[in-house]
Amino acid sequence: MCKRSLAAVMILSLALAVQLQAQPSAVWRHGIITDEFIYTQAPYPECHAATIAQTRHGLVAAWFGGTKERNPDVCIWVSRAVNGKWTEAINVANGIQNDSLRYPCWNPILYQVPNGDLLLFYKIGPKPATWKGYVKTSKDGGITWSAQTAMADGVIGPVKNKPVRLSNGNLLSPSGTEIDGAKIHFELSSDKGKSWKILPPLNDGKTVKALQPAILLHKDGKVQMLCRTQNRAIYEAWSSDNGNTWTAPKPSALPNNNSGIDAVTLKDGRQLLVYNHVLPPGKETKGARTPLNVAVSNDGITWYAALILEDSPISQYSYPSVIQTTDGLVHIVYTWRRERIKHVVIDPSKLVLEEIKNGEWPKVDGYTPPVVQGDTKDL
Repeated sequence: MCKRSLAAVMILSLALAVQLQAQPSAVWRHGIITDEFIYTQAPYPECHAATIAQTRHGLVAAWFGGTKERNPDVCIWVSRAVNGKWTEAINVANGIQNDSLRYPCWNPILYQVPNGDLLLFYKIGPKPATWKGYVKTSKDGGITWSAQTAMADGVIGPVKNKPVRLSNGNLLSPSGTEIDGAKIHFELSSDKGKSWKILPPLNDGKTVKALQPAILLHKDGKVQMLCRTQNRAIYEAWSSDNGNTWTAPKPSALPNNNSGIDAVTLKDGRQLLVYNHVLPPGKETKGARTPLNVAVSNDGITWYAALILEDSPISQYSYPSVIQTTDGLVHIVYTWRRERIKHVVIDPSKLVLEEIKNGEWPKVDGYTPPVVQGDTKDL
């Protein structure tokens, strides 16, 4: 074989090896219908914190993008799924205060009010401890947007995950602050998001450092909260009065690497969670943001491993957002290496489940977890 042919074979083999390394084993891919990037090129190098909603006009996704998280040029971008393809993203919000002052935008959250407007919540400010909540509305599924409106004094709005409509018709918004430690609280609306009542924090922000709750609804009427923490575990709390009062947050059986999670209650009553199944080494509170996993539960307590969306040893598969659309399919968007936004569609009836015991992802034939090389410096 000539040197040129040998070199070509080697390059092809290397490319194939990289491709295989970047894709999880088929063992943990049952039920995935679509696995795609929302975009491959953008006018900014970094993106993060994707969100997704279904409107009567179709799916809408949003995220923040700019030179780097915290930089003043970071804006909110929106894309729509039209005829099976995602549109080129448009810049719908920035942090310009005046001719000489500009702040970054943070953490968009989309929520479609039933028979109402599409809401886009986001934050503007130099850092999470001092940011302020804003909202825009769309009456045409994200094609056009209203002017920016500041949330009322003290109201933060959802900090990462979507509000949920309760059985009594109220909207429950998962919120929190990072002013004096990491505290979570909820905000209630009885008028489809026009005004909000702030509920007391669930934790002191120091013993339990909790952030970015996600909300699950149970058949017995109870509401469950799962959240990111700096305590090496996903924490949970429960409410029996539609979110007005809560039990003290306690560690669940699942690990957390101080990275965002999201969850959704499926139409069949099961709970579906998207998260990094990572226990940081030693006593550290942060771990690399890979792999990115999906787990399912019947009761919100015992969880079953379902999918591995990403498991490359390269870190930064994070900040998922998940919904179930009217056709029963599950849609997940998330950060892919801070470079792109990924969109995955799942048929939940096709998931193959293995119980998670002692907080450890099940070991199965045909799958070997990668040796992680990722860092933990990003928020």
